[in-house]
Amino acid sequence: MNSAKDILLDWRLHASVLIITIISELIGVIKVPIGIGSILLLPLLYAFVLGLLINPNVVRRAGAWMGQREVRAASPLIVIAIMPFIAKFGTIIGPSMERIIDAGPALILQELGNLGTIVLAFPIAVLVLGMGREAIGASFSVAREPNIAIIADKYGLKSPEGAGVMGVYVIGTLFGTFIFAILASLLATSGLFSIEALAMACGIGSGSMMAACSGALAHAVPDMEETILALAGASNVLTYATGLYLCIFVALPVTEKLYALLGRKTPATSELGE
Repeated sequence: MNSAKDILLDWRLHASVLIITIISELIGVIKVPIGIGSILLLPLLYAFVLGLLINPNVVRRAGAWMGQREVRAASPLIVIAIMPFIAKFGTIIGPSMERIIDAGPALILQELGNLGTIVLAFPIAVLVLGMGREAIGASFSVAREPNIAIIADKYGLKSPEGAGVMGVYVIGTLFGTFIFAILASLLATSGLFSIEALAMACGIGSGSMMAACSGALAHAVPDMEETILALAGASNVLTYATGLYLCIFVALPVTEKLYALLGRKTPATSELGE
């Protein structure tokens, strides 16, 4: 395991981050009209793509510059890198408290939107893709860290449900920020939804995805930047506070019931004594 000193002195990693940041900022924001709205290509997206290109697990030749040691060292630095942005949310939520309170029930009820994975993803996973109990872990939530803990506690991560939640977690980590940024800019410029609703939808319990989503919204509607960041931050905090209970007492039981109706007739992993 890399020590903190090794990580801080890893010049290849820090030089790569600096070069990627400079290139991404020089490219700037590019607006691509596509009929119902526009897609905003942000520096975050370029940095994501450039980061993938120098990852030896994605592009083997990149191993000549970036080794597995640097890849392992980069993971914990994501949390540190995103902290200034999270701190900015904290400074904005306080002064905007009156605006957040005005949102009232909408801000609380937005949590129900996280059940959309059951409505949209579960039928596709079971009926179209023919997945087994992996579909329960994959579609009862957005598969972030608290959701993994729920599945690990109830079924174990080596179970089919554990394989499902970990599969979605990995894919979400790799592509979640990219997809969130694209969707947010497209929906913000389409006029189909209010900006306040989209800002609340950014808070799904993932700091990086919230940052990508709210950043794209703020670029699309710069006049509402403080409102967007305040609502997105408050929504994310509420998701951490209430989302766990919603998953335990509503989402997971509902997904189990649906699987009993629509899925293969195999017993739950916990019933097999695994």
